[in-house]
Amino acid sequence: MSGTRADATIVTHRDVRDYFQASINEAINRQGLDVAVETAYYLVNLLTSFVHTEHLFEETADGLQFKPLAHLYSDALASGSSLDRCRTLRRMGDVALFVAGVFSYSLSRKLVDVDYYIAMGGNAYAYLSTPRSGAGVNATYRGIFAELASKFSDFVDVLARVSERNTGESDRDILRLYELWIRTGSKRVEQQLREVGISPCADLSAAFST
Repeated sequence: MSGTRADATIVTHRDVRDYFQASINEAINRQGLDVAVETAYYLVNLLTSFVHTEHLFEETADGLQFKPLAHLYSDALASGSSLDRCRTLRRMGDVALFVAGVFSYSLSRKLVDVDYYIAMGGNAYAYLSTPRSGAGVNATYRGIFAELASKFSDFVDVLARVSERNTGESDRDILRLYELWIRTGSKRVEQQLREVGISPCADLSAAFST
């Protein structure tokens, strides 16, 4: 392919990927995680894909809509082939990881919280990492999915660190952070709490005492 428009599109896409590559690596290093190169690159591809918001939705008779994880899980169970089941579970894991990481604070105010996404996404990746996935997943990807499953909460933190923006720390923000830490045990959130002078523990009153 040639032409100015095509070339410009390729450059833009490459710039986005490079940005996410640097951001993911920085977040992984700041959290002190030991992550396989292939898994880190998978996270880069995930963000690069979902930067186009239409990829997060599915085409329906009523237009683009977000399919709940429970519906994806039901589709996977009903799949007639191992390949279709693995494709659906991979999307389920990808969507769960992206939403839990990028929209964790929004989820903390909803009925279905971030811990639900962590459980559903981790289970989807765990299935894909086992021989039960059959021909739907090759050996290299099984290793990636195994690491995504075992460190799912850590990778939620990685994506959250990449996506978060500087905001003022109001009392409501701090309480929301604490609630999120109680639910997920997030190391990133624990660090944020310590940075504002709070030592996370199970007893909220003790945590805020001087």
